[in-house]
Amino acid sequence: MSERFSASETLLDQVDLQTFRSVMGSLPTGVSVVTSLADDGQPRGFTCSAVCSVSASPPLLLVCVKQPSASLEAIHQSSVFAVNFLSGQMAETARTFASPVPERFADVPWSPGKRTGAPVLDSTVAFAECVLTSSQLAGDHQVLIGRLVYGGVSAHRTALAYWRAQFSEVRTPPVA
Repeated sequence: MSERFSASETLLDQVDLQTFRSVMGSLPTGVSVVTSLADDGQPRGFTCSAVCSVSASPPLLLVCVKQPSASLEAIHQSSVFAVNFLSGQMAETARTFASPVPERFADVPWSPGKRTGAPVLDSTVAFAECVLTSSQLAGDHQVLIGRLVYGGVSAHRTALAYWRAQFSEVRTPPVA
């Protein structure tokens, strides 16, 4: 056993939930809303800070979704989703999609994605339309891998970030 562990510790020991959240909350992340359409055509979505690029060739990204979730069910049903990277002025949108409110899309303008039909929110920094390529259980979440089939970037100069339970704006430096 490594000198870093005492005789009573094992690699299977784990921290409590508060410590886990404090440690992981110390990593600033971008904020996105992941969206899809349910079988009945109704839009579904949730706020997500667990988004990461996976591969450039082919173009893959991952998102993590807590189980159970109506949004996760819609993604599995349709096999498509959109990742909407929120602009700095969209903190209220992030709060809405993180809440248990049933009609999250009521006050949020969106349009169907050009390639997937998944909801693409207005006023975002960027968006990525994806086709689901795999889903893997990881604890109480599903890790979804999506292949980007369409996307776009806007001229917004601020992005929404989350750090230590607070939203903040990340600004593009002025052009010199």
